[in-house]
Amino acid sequence: MTEPPRDPGLQPERTRLAWRRTTLSATVAAVLAAKTTLHGGTSAVGVIACAACCVLWLGFLLVAHRRIRDLAVTGRPAALTPRQAAGAVLCTVAVALCAAALVV
Repeated sequence: MTEPPRDPGLQPERTRLAWRRTTLSATVAAVLAAKTTLHGGTSAVGVIACAACCVLWLGFLLVAHRRIRDLAVTGRPAALTPRQAAGAVLCTVAVALCAAALVV
């Protein structure tokens, strides 16, 4: 017995939009980190935390862009590899830690 073709509906679009929203949030965090560093006077710790935030943002942007591109090409991309998932989580948590370091 053959299975009917998969109808993904709007799921790929919702997933793509979720990646875009998360990327936008990370962008705002990186911009706020830069603003905080420049506004409060520059210190070595502030500059290092801001630079780390920007590097982590670029790493997350790379993972997110790859997933968005895969969703655009195929309606059903390959599963997120553990390495990519760990990279996205690491970047997110590290940006939060850098932001906390800047606020303190």
